[in-house]
Amino acid sequence: MLRDEDRIFTNLYGRHDWRLAGARKRGDWDNTAAIIKLGRDEIVNRMKASGLRGRGGAGFPTGLKWSFMPKDTGGRPSYLVVNADEGEPGTCKDRDIMRHDPHKLVEGCLIAGSAIGATAAYIYIRGEFYNEARHLQIAIDEAYDAGLLGKNAANSGFDFDVYVHRGAGAYLCGEETALIESLEGKKGQPRLKPPFPAGAGLYGCPSTVNNVESIAVAPTILRRGAEWFAGLGRENNTGTKLFCISGHVERPCNVEEEMGIPLRELIEKHAGGVRGGWDNLLAVIPGGSSTPVLPKNICDDILMDFDSLRGVGSGLGTAAVIVMDKSTDIIKAFARLAHFYRHESCGQCTPCREGFGWVERVMDRMVIGNARVEEIDMLFEVTKEIEGHTICAHGDGGSWPIQGLIRHFRPVMEARIAAYHAKAAA
Repeated sequence: MLRDEDRIFTNLYGRHDWRLAGARKRGDWDNTAAIIKLGRDEIVNRMKASGLRGRGGAGFPTGLKWSFMPKDTGGRPSYLVVNADEGEPGTCKDRDIMRHDPHKLVEGCLIAGSAIGATAAYIYIRGEFYNEARHLQIAIDEAYDAGLLGKNAANSGFDFDVYVHRGAGAYLCGEETALIESLEGKKGQPRLKPPFPAGAGLYGCPSTVNNVESIAVAPTILRRGAEWFAGLGRENNTGTKLFCISGHVERPCNVEEEMGIPLRELIEKHAGGVRGGWDNLLAVIPGGSSTPVLPKNICDDILMDFDSLRGVGSGLGTAAVIVMDKSTDIIKAFARLAHFYRHESCGQCTPCREGFGWVERVMDRMVIGNARVEEIDMLFEVTKEIEGHTICAHGDGGSWPIQGLIRHFRPVMEARIAAYHAKAAA
């Protein structure tokens, strides 16, 4: 269990002052200039040594991502783009950072910007996050007034600006290239890669896109040392992580914990346990709605980190833990997710545009059992044809929930079909 002194987000629940004065009392903006003056290479090397992997879902090493930014840009500016879209069902960690600890993100933007040679950061925030955007803008204004942003930011000799851009609530704008398209004022549809954002991103300039949590933890890592962060968690899965626990638990919550904490310990210590006790658990979606579901027998001893969850056919994703007890109609729950992924498709790729419409219609019939057993295999095969055949990962994210359902709850689907036909024949 994470010790209090190792927590990065010390105002996660908004119990203290979220403005600049309160943030400084908690250690933010402490000698930021010294960190920036380490220079690009040293900051990147320290982030690599910390083992931080992106907290937005993919888990790509953050320091390595920063190192992709070119030093010779041919006179073009470089940009940091912060992904605060947070549209993944079950995920609500970034909004608490921006609402209760916005200066961690603002300072992180400055430090990350210096590490990649950027001139400005654009924070793309989900349109529904009204109060979070307001707090973020107030924090940015405070930082400008205190000389922490703008010309000679924080007396570091580095000039840097931060802008907030409010989106319009499109799930797909959480994909980095669709986010960039939306920032540029175009329809939020993913771009073909290559070129990757580090080569041609926002306005055709070198850009790095990072999640809110990935950027917000950077100042603390660089202050306390890469070795400290790397000493938490497990090998290749280091540090702390914000977990969002929702569903059939006694106390839904966001909590910061060590990577690699057992799922059962996470739920029982922080969320009061499963409603009706652990034996009443049916299944858990461990990392947001796009990660494959896990049945109780796997949940009993699985560890919450990237590699452990990948090993059982799921993923850590955004660490949004959705708990379902035995009162859940598991088929109906996943039919609802099928509707979500069909609705949120941008329509650019045929497998996604046409495939998820078909998947939704079949799942709607599966809910009542009006289907044939052979259609279960057909459903699985169609999701496999969608997965990996689209420009962005929306095809994967919409396919994996259905694949997880079939992998672990096929007998429930077959029983539903048998019951429907038995009733029809009676």
